[in-house]
Amino acid sequence: MGTTSTNRALYGLIFSDGSAWFIYSAVGSPNTIAGAVQGAGSSLNGSFSSGNARDFNLEGAGVQNVTVSGSYVSKQSLSGAVTSAAGGVSFTAAYSTNYETQPTLAAITGTFAGPVAVSAGSDQATVAIAANGTFSGTSAAGCNFNGAAAPRADGNAYNVSITFGAAPCFFATQTLSGIGYYNTAANQVIVAAPNSARTDGVLFAGTRR
Repeated sequence: MGTTSTNRALYGLIFSDGSAWFIYSAVGSPNTIAGAVQGAGSSLNGSFSSGNARDFNLEGAGVQNVTVSGSYVSKQSLSGAVTSAAGGVSFTAAYSTNYETQPTLAAITGTFAGPVAVSAGSDQATVAIAANGTFSGTSAAGCNFNGAAAPRADGNAYNVSITFGAAPCFFATQTLSGIGYYNTAANQVIVAAPNSARTDGVLFAGTRR
């Protein structure tokens, strides 16, 4: 976990397959998720980079192509910058041993409520996760969805698949795949899932009820 030069909280997840996810908060509000950067990364001799990353911003900037570059000390720290056509934002993050905790379905079983957002706007949603990892949810606007979460083997995170119902769902009848992270300190499940074309995505940050 870390911070950016624009006073945002940052959660970084870099997996053994090279996929990288950076989930960031609103300015000055660490528990309000404002977007996510996702891409394929390369790590070698203390340097990390991703040239095909996308920034899924939910504060009006939409989806942008970005690059991520930085330096790391294994199991200690990562620092660098996310750069787009509009400029760059630097970040620093400290390694958390929580990443080495084996993710379990028991940890996320329960009901979570909080904001869910796509590029067109945000809503509130309630999601119930069963002991086998399947879940169902509904938003305040009446969008129903369901899916499943499965623990990853290479880090404290989950592979997540979400299938949306008919309208008024923004991604009506579509299935999106992404990742989930359980923030034990905030008792919060964070999910980020882009669509297959990586032109949009959905973010959910639900606190256990």
